[in-house]
Amino acid sequence: MPTAGSITFDDRAVILDGTLVVADLHVGRGTGGSLELPVGSNAEMVERFGSLIDRHDPEEVVVAGDLLHSFQTVPRTVDDTVAGFEQACRDAGASLVVVPGNHDTMLDAVWDGPAESTTRIGETVVCHGHEEPATRGERYVIGHDHPTIEIEGQRRPCYLVGTDQYHGSEVVMLPSFNALNAGVVVNEMRAADFQSPLVTDADNLEPIVWDGQGRETLSFPRLGEFRRML
Repeated sequence: MPTAGSITFDDRAVILDGTLVVADLHVGRGTGGSLELPVGSNAEMVERFGSLIDRHDPEEVVVAGDLLHSFQTVPRTVDDTVAGFEQACRDAGASLVVVPGNHDTMLDAVWDGPAESTTRIGETVVCHGHEEPATRGERYVIGHDHPTIEIEGQRRPCYLVGTDQYHGSEVVMLPSFNALNAGVVVNEMRAADFQSPLVTDADNLEPIVWDGQGRETLSFPRLGEFRRML
């Protein structure tokens, strides 16, 4: 399985020291009033989530923010989907931790488990990334910006990995786990264009694309160099 340092990349997730991390599931995106989720989207996410657990057998699974999409009431399909994630963890004997994000306004309606603003995996801090964390670490694993990269006119969800970011740390930004999110094209973005304050040097971010067909990661030049090649 493709790795970078001690991190393994797989299907919009990362695995670090026995912990599986996903971000920006936005369960409920596309609902309105009594509308159901778009056909197949909830089942597709639960299936991919379960497949990741089967492949990596983690001891712990962390949702790095925005488990839910913002809404005033929780549609039934949202509750069912979250229950599917919980069941997949229980079946594997893995604990589930949710780090709230800025969209998780109704989290209490579907989740009564651990929900801290950060969680730590050794010297790595996992948080959503929408605000500066209270916890310091040598590496931060975050979501929030939904990065994608445009290559030959085609958008691909990507990870962004960069050293010398927030307080000199390494930052690993995950793509949105929800395939419905179009994402933000990062090709020409500067640090000020990112919503996360943990990105302080966009030029030093390396885009990494997960190729599901070849089951491999594809690395591209850091954004500073990539921008000059466009």
